[in-house]
Amino acid sequence: MSALMEAVRAGRTAEVVGLLDGLTDAERRAFLPELKDLRKELRTAPWGHPSRHVYPTLHAAGAACETGAAAAVSWIAGSDMRWSQSSAALLIHILGDRDASWLADVTHRLAGRPASAGVSYELMAGLVRLSGCPVPTTETYVQAWVSHTGQLWQLGDTLFDRLRRDPHLAELMAALFETNDVAGPMEWSSKENVDGWVDAIARLSVEGALDRKRTVDACVARLLRGGSTLDQRAFLRVLKGLALTREEEREHIADWLALTSDAVPTAASHAQTVLGSLALDGELTPRRLAELSDAVLFRSEKKLVRAQLVLLGKVLAQDASAAAEVLPALAFAFGHADTEVQERALKLVERHLKKVDSSKVRAELASAADQLVPALRARAVETLGAAPVTAEAAVHEEVLPPPPTPVRLAPAPESAVELAEEVGALMASDSDVAAFERALDGLVRHAYQDRDALVEALGPVCARLWWGGSDPDDVRVDNRFSKNHHGFNTVAESLDLLLATLRGKVHTATLHNAVQHGGSRSRSCGHSPLSHAFEARVWEVAYRIRAEPLPFLLSTPSWNTGLLEPDELVARLDTYRQLDARVSAADFAQALLRVRRTDRAAAAVAAERAAALGTAEGVRLARWLSSGEPAPPTSRRRSTGARVQLEFGELVSLQADFPAGFRELGRPTTVYGERWHCFHWNRDMQRHWLAILPELRELVAVRIVREVSTAAVDDARGAAAVLALLAESDGVAGEATHLCLAYGLGARHPEDRLAAVDALLVLAARGQLDGERLGTDLGQLVRSGAVKPSRLAESMRTGAATGANTSIWGILRHALTALLADLDGDIKPTPARGLGDLLAVASECAERSGARGELPHLAQAADRTGTSRLVTQARRLRTALVAGVAA
Repeated sequence: MSALMEAVRAGRTAEVVGLLDGLTDAERRAFLPELKDLRKELRTAPWGHPSRHVYPTLHAAGAACETGAAAAVSWIAGSDMRWSQSSAALLIHILGDRDASWLADVTHRLAGRPASAGVSYELMAGLVRLSGCPVPTTETYVQAWVSHTGQLWQLGDTLFDRLRRDPHLAELMAALFETNDVAGPMEWSSKENVDGWVDAIARLSVEGALDRKRTVDACVARLLRGGSTLDQRAFLRVLKGLALTREEEREHIADWLALTSDAVPTAASHAQTVLGSLALDGELTPRRLAELSDAVLFRSEKKLVRAQLVLLGKVLAQDASAAAEVLPALAFAFGHADTEVQERALKLVERHLKKVDSSKVRAELASAADQLVPALRARAVETLGAAPVTAEAAVHEEVLPPPPTPVRLAPAPESAVELAEEVGALMASDSDVAAFERALDGLVRHAYQDRDALVEALGPVCARLWWGGSDPDDVRVDNRFSKNHHGFNTVAESLDLLLATLRGKVHTATLHNAVQHGGSRSRSCGHSPLSHAFEARVWEVAYRIRAEPLPFLLSTPSWNTGLLEPDELVARLDTYRQLDARVSAADFAQALLRVRRTDRAAAAVAAERAAALGTAEGVRLARWLSSGEPAPPTSRRRSTGARVQLEFGELVSLQADFPAGFRELGRPTTVYGERWHCFHWNRDMQRHWLAILPELRELVAVRIVREVSTAAVDDARGAAAVLALLAESDGVAGEATHLCLAYGLGARHPEDRLAAVDALLVLAARGQLDGERLGTDLGQLVRSGAVKPSRLAESMRTGAATGANTSIWGILRHALTALLADLDGDIKPTPARGLGDLLAVASECAERSGARGELPHLAQAADRTGTSRLVTQARRLRTALVAGVAA
């Protein structure tokens, strides 16, 4: 071994640098094969292995020996050495004797690497100085410059001083306004707000270090270009910090108009404010004001729309001649989702229409009036001469989406190779119930038919697994499956066990022990009965693959929801009888829980056929099918803080004759279980839990209600995603299902609320929505503080926008009864924030659905003094219910 390689392997960096000094390019290249071999060795070394300390030395040696610019950059920015690189100063010293053009090439190649490569800014900047090349203005370089420049606090000066001294300030600042993802470094790289980028850029433009016009133009152009909300907010602060003069604002009128149309709300609001100020000062023509109104009134943000209506009112009050240009723009507001916006727009028209002589303007507004809610449209008929509501149009028709259609499960793949491909895809990402069940049944069938062919086909899949790559000790693999017998948190983990079993990595004793214990040994939590049933079946499948392969699974569902048709199960039992195959206890238990019993005629026919088989399983299936439709157990409500939860009693039918892993499903549920130790972090498993009990979704709902409640109470994201699947499941949609739905409708995040609205519409379309129950639940949750009225109003508005006005009104009338009762009495409490929004949605639904009748406690709210949103909407709802116009 040469002295150089000995020094590299020993990690003696100074000695390596000394040995490399004075060598020619050819002599340096001669060491590359050995350096690359060492690099390969280190890649396989475990993290923390003593040999990894040589990485910085190897990094420096390789950079010195690579004589091609591209190769040198590839070595320097190698991902395997990212966390153990040599210092930037050392690399600059090593590369310092190279030609300037070569250094410039290296510099720009490094700057062209993605930011994730983690190239040191000190290295790139040092090479710029060394080579004298133009400074790179790539995204990677600019982001690194922003971060580095803002963090040099140890120099004792300010960011402004550091930027002013930068010789490349003009080029880099121009690039800053064209670079993505710089808001984070700009926000966090200053010690104080007064020493931040906003203040520094403003002072540099005043001082003349930056051309002010170019800076303003670049900042406006950046906002127009769009990008992430974080970036947009950062550059908006920069623009505000520049404190534009009135002349500068006038120069960018076209840009402000574009921003009000397409920019993020904060940027649009600023542009609206600038244009509004110009309009009130008479510096914006009526045509431009109309363009502004067209852009803003088309947006969904109520704050922007209301501000525009206020602005229009002020301008029209100042300048009557602007009415002919401006009033037609209000037609956009007639179709706004917020009925208060519609009313404000109509009031503006009513107040200022007399200032317009043109019949064309009146005709345009009258044509748009059919977008108004019925009560307002009646006013438009009188004011604008709009077409009155016809008798046909007055008849409300509830619009609901068609209920989802279950999808038949395709048979398991016929070839082992095709099956291996599907298993590999499942291992990479958890999929739906259908994909998992097909793969599971396929593994069982092919293990029974030709185990060797199956193992061979699964070879590439197993090679990628933790136990399949480097042929680890079988004892260690078996111990991990045995000791980590805590259950499966993903579908991939369950398939991992089956594949390891097929490859002989798991001992038969380990599998038998798991089957004896009913699957998982995890500590109990609210989800455990569901996860234990899933795991018991998988462990028993693994055991039977090893000890006594099954010809196929009895419990493979017929439909993607998990339901199994009774005639199919009878046919499978008959095939087992003919093959003289021993039925697996967990597999048969799962089949019983999945078999359809709600179709009583089909169940009766199948029961006769099952009894005629003459087997114990056939008799038991016949008895199960004849026992009637499944029903949830008795329930009791519990309140824990703001949460309302449910407890279920025992379900005796799931206790007798079921294996240990399934009996927990019928045991009582309590809200005081050992939930702190719950490890079920993967919500994708919930779809598989629903497939365990496809006709008893209440038993699943009661065990996930606390999880779903976190979407509203704890602002958790994604906790309500399961609701759509819950609505598509079968069985009674009872108290637990509706309570889950109530929490979802009050979720913090829009995607969770949308999932809850989808579930609501599915239940309504299937005739399973209990509006009184859901409305009562919502009222209770709002009163306890678990659900915020403003969030609930958004969900209800979304549901009503689909055309489900009758269903939404049926929910809100019961929720509002409880909430308005709190306002009734001698002492007038402060209404919950957002209650006015709920009343607005209820008013619109009542108007559109033609609802009539009294709503308890509404009169007292409507008779309150003042013109708050709650009072005005309460009056509107009272009018709609008593003598409103039917839609």
